Amino acid sequence: MSGVWQRDKSNSGLNRQSFLQTLTSRQMMTGALVLLVISLIPLLWLGKYNVMCIDDYDYGRQVHDTWLATGSYREAVQTAWRQTMEFYRNWQGTYVSCFLMALCPMNFHYEIAWVVPVIMIGMFAASTFALGRHIFRKWLGADRTQSAFVLFMILFMFYQVLEAPFEGIYWYNGSTHYILMQSVWFFTLAAVSGALWTTDKKREICYSILAAVLAVIVGGGNLITGLQAEIFMVLLLLYAIVTNRRKIWVVCLPLVTGSAGFLCNTMAPGNLVRSTLDPSTGYSAVASVLLSFYYAVVFMIRWTPAFVILIWLALLPVLWRMMKASDKTFAHPVWVTAGIYCVISAMFTPTLYAVGMVGLARVDNIIQMVYYLGLFAATAYWLGYFSHRKPGQTAADALGSFLERAGNTMTVVCLLLVLAVWILTADKNTYTALSAARSLVNGDAQTFYAEAMERHEIYVDENIVDVELKPYSARPALFTFDDLSTDQENWLNLAVMQYYHKAYVRLESTD
Repeated sequence: MSGVWQRDKSNSGLNRQSFLQTLTSRQMMTGALVLLVISLIPLLWLGKYNVMCIDDYDYGRQVHDTWLATGSYREAVQTAWRQTMEFYRNWQGTYVSCFLMALCPMNFHYEIAWVVPVIMIGMFAASTFALGRHIFRKWLGADRTQSAFVLFMILFMFYQVLEAPFEGIYWYNGSTHYILMQSVWFFTLAAVSGALWTTDKKREICYSILAAVLAVIVGGGNLITGLQAEIFMVLLLLYAIVTNRRKIWVVCLPLVTGSAGFLCNTMAPGNLVRSTLDPSTGYSAVASVLLSFYYAVVFMIRWTPAFVILIWLALLPVLWRMMKASDKTFAHPVWVTAGIYCVISAMFTPTLYAVGMVGLARVDNIIQMVYYLGLFAATAYWLGYFSHRKPGQTAADALGSFLERAGNTMTVVCLLLVLAVWILTADKNTYTALSAARSLVNGDAQTFYAEAMERHEIYVDENIVDVELKPYSARPALFTFDDLSTDQENWLNLAVMQYYHKAYVRLESTD
């Protein structure tokens, strides 16, 4: 009887091993896509209870007034443009961001705030996938299906450990200025790179024109993304000069249009006006650059918890197979790694120079994704370098042999550990999907939204001009924005007061 049990156990082990070894790339890709979709459902569902807040009121006030007076989308757009030009002269030069922020969807229909996470997740996930897949396939020579699997896992990981979920998903103003603009830049970079790699002349022209148009939009957005774009475009120009001079024009066109837009942004009269009104001062240019290299290390460590390490380990065998099968040479791993590190570091420079600080949540979201893309691209490049070396008794050979033996078994085991860490974590607010699901299940989201709509009914009641509100009794953990104050002179209270044309707005004192 014991022997039968041992044989059954042995056969079971063989069956599991056989299943893992025969697991196809397409099956793995499908599983990763399902996991990503499942993880995003609670985030999008929570968006049903989203509302406008913070700067949405200040930037949308004039457009809201125009809409109420005319009911015309055309008039509202014209008002948004006039306001953008006013801001350009008197406050800030980010002309594209300001224009889009003025056109907050809730200015027209307050109940439509659910569309914000749909737009932000949709744009950022799509652009990250498009750029990442292009990098893996064209620059690293990877397989299409395996590249998709890696990117689905990166997106799943990113949205679970996102530095500031509210600022990157639900807050229209903040996510438009950073997440949306970074998405446009990712699409721009993918278009430029596509023009460099394609052999079809018509496609080359289309890619270049598309990139030139998108580059202007990027230039009129936030300065972190704009600076990143300038650095990348110069690097791509140098690449074209060295490898294929016939392709120089496909980089020069978007470089010129993007630089022109970025120059208009940085040279705006409003930037100077704002700097004289804002007492905060930053570091010198040299100090900002040097400190950027330091803070890049600090934040990379911060953004590499056990959850990320497990996914990195899970993807190692897949990346090894991808790079070993590639026809690229992988001759410069040190330079590639240094270049990625410099780009990440450069994203910390603008805030250090402008306000002397790092750690602005809405900024950190886009740096975090660039870090993750850079981390896995650099890992893939190093694995490609090791896999293409001549065999010898080296640590690289040992690593390669281990990854080939481990194969799908290592990937599946590590992913099971990821799921265990994700689902069984003690604090359900650690990961965004679980936090959103928790707020939906315990009713915090529904209670918050009902109370927010009660406030809105008071706001739009023309017979009520002195507004005193009760504090929210519940709020989803991901909705981390500041609420109104008991002080009616608080800047947020004033913004709401002006938006709805009230005498004053404040919270009731808890005393």
